[in-house]
Amino acid sequence: MLHDFGLLFLALAGGLVALWWRSSVEARDRANVAAQRACQRENVQFLDGTVAFQRVAPARDAEGRFALRRTYVFDYTDDGLTRHQGFVVLHGREVELVGLGPTLVPGASP
Repeated sequence: MLHDFGLLFLALAGGLVALWWRSSVEARDRANVAAQRACQRENVQFLDGTVAFQRVAPARDAEGRFALRRTYVFDYTDDGLTRHQGFVVLHGREVELVGLGPTLVPGASP
């Protein structure tokens, strides 16, 4: 009987890990699209081809709904020589904020 509970626990833990992984991959993909679009709008070059995960924290939106707030960073250049760092913040599945250096990019959500 104890063996059955162990297997059940492992199955549930494996399922949760799979859901977390899928959610993380989807969030990174959304952040990549938002970063690329922001760079296109601002006529700068998106470097390295991807965003990098920086942090995750629980948060509530304006309506009080709970979701994870994930922050990603990326590098870009405006002159082909100097690297600058931008960021993308997602709240749940939605792009909340995109910034290039100190500049927020309006309408950068996918």
